[in-house]
Amino acid sequence: MRYPVTPDGRYFVVRGRLWRCTDPRLDEAERLRLTRELMSARSAVRQALRGQDAPALAQARARVDAAKVALGERGPVWWGDEAPDYNRRLVRNTPYRGWYEALAATQPA
Repeated sequence: MRYPVTPDGRYFVVRGRLWRCTDPRLDEAERLRLTRELMSARSAVRQALRGQDAPALAQARARVDAAKVALGERGPVWWGDEAPDYNRRLVRNTPYRGWYEALAATQPA
C-alpha cells in the first residue's frame, strides 16, 4: 500500500499524520545504504527491548536517529525555500489540510 504524498513531495501521510520523506537529492546507492542501516538499527532496537538491555537500546536508538537524519527524515529540512517543517504533525493542523480533505473526498468508502 502506498501512502499519499503531499503535492510538494515533502511528506507522506499515515493515519492523518505527516512524515517527512527521504531527501530526493540522495543518489540511489546512498539512499539504499542508509535505508539498510535504518532497518538494521530498528532490528537492534527490537533485540535490545527483548533483552531488556538499556545500554544496547540507547545505542540502537542513536543509530536509528543518525540514519533518519542522514536520509533527511529528521534534523534540518532538505528543502531550501525556508518553509516550516510539519514533520509528525496532524495534517488537519497544517497548511496541507485542504489538500488532504480533497484527497480523502475522492477515495472510495
